[in-house]
Amino acid sequence: MKAAVLYEPKTPLRVEEVEIDAPKQGEVLVRIAAAGVCHSDYHVMTGDLAAPMPIILGHEGAGVVEAVGAGVTSVQPGDHVVLLFRASCGRCEYCSRGRPALCGLSRPTRATGTMLDGTTRYRRDGEEIKHFCGVSCFAERTVVMEQALVPIRKDVPLEIAALVGCSVMTGVGAVVNTARVEPGSSVLVIGAGGVGLSTVMGAQLAGASPILVADLVPSKLELAREFGATHVIDARQRDTVEAARELTGGEGVDYAFEVIGLGRTMTQAFRATRRGGTAVAVGVAPSDAVVEVPAQELVFSEKTLKGSFYGSTRPHADMPRLLELYRAGRLPLDRLLTRRYPLEQINEAYQALLSGEVARSVVIPGGIGSAAV
Repeated sequence: MKAAVLYEPKTPLRVEEVEIDAPKQGEVLVRIAAAGVCHSDYHVMTGDLAAPMPIILGHEGAGVVEAVGAGVTSVQPGDHVVLLFRASCGRCEYCSRGRPALCGLSRPTRATGTMLDGTTRYRRDGEEIKHFCGVSCFAERTVVMEQALVPIRKDVPLEIAALVGCSVMTGVGAVVNTARVEPGSSVLVIGAGGVGLSTVMGAQLAGASPILVADLVPSKLELAREFGATHVIDARQRDTVEAARELTGGEGVDYAFEVIGLGRTMTQAFRATRRGGTAVAVGVAPSDAVVEVPAQELVFSEKTLKGSFYGSTRPHADMPRLLELYRAGRLPLDRLLTRRYPLEQINEAYQALLSGEVARSVVIPGGIGSAAV
């Protein structure tokens, strides 16, 4: 099969032929229909996030089951599935409390780049190639553990379903699961990339008003308006905190979401909230980033600063529900998907992401048009 392989940081992805093994006990072979182009993979490409190499990246995807290993019961060949970059066991304390995103089942896979048995399913010229987040969907096919799949209905376009695997679930989930935004609440979203726009959609879905969006790129601010922002803040020209307070009568917002991954903008989110408000850190920051919180403001204003990972998702309940909202016209996910690339153009796809040309793009490993299957 063809796959995009990263051999070392700060080098382009190489699209080449890779051998793939059949699924073993508890594993599933999936033909990838679409894979989202996300900043999290780019952090590995730059070296900001450490990962074993060589490695096949890609963690946001959807596809069709082609084969199952022994003991697999939840899916069968022909099923359409969303891939999960955070698989959960369903039995541990976190899963039992409804917080499967914090489950440790896939921690060894993320750390070592192998499956749970300590081996990989990919190789080239005799060299092992590592898995990324147990997904590795920048490839025509992948092998994942059974717990890393959510079956979905077959009338949803797989390129749309792929977005739910990360960006949409992360953004919408931060609003409805982590923060539990109430109707009529004021919201600020800092960062209008794919996850930020998904956060805006979540805020609109929750009935928030006003919805403020801050970014440095004018084209992204225009997109934010299309997705439900009532006010936009050009952070090149205005201080985000001052603008948020001015637009809310001097008080600040009820909820602020940082969707970039920088310590200073997480601090801005906290400062932009009103007394009793909640700031939610969604973006993945570098390992040495620090959030500076004024201690007296934290106490005297009874503010809350919290993190949101993977939208605090319960994937088997939340992801099908989001796709139902898409089918009902309440989540305009087709507008979020602004460009499609063949796998051979994956490096160009990342250049477009970094330049702010797209809201969200996908690579289609089987060729443009195959994601509709």
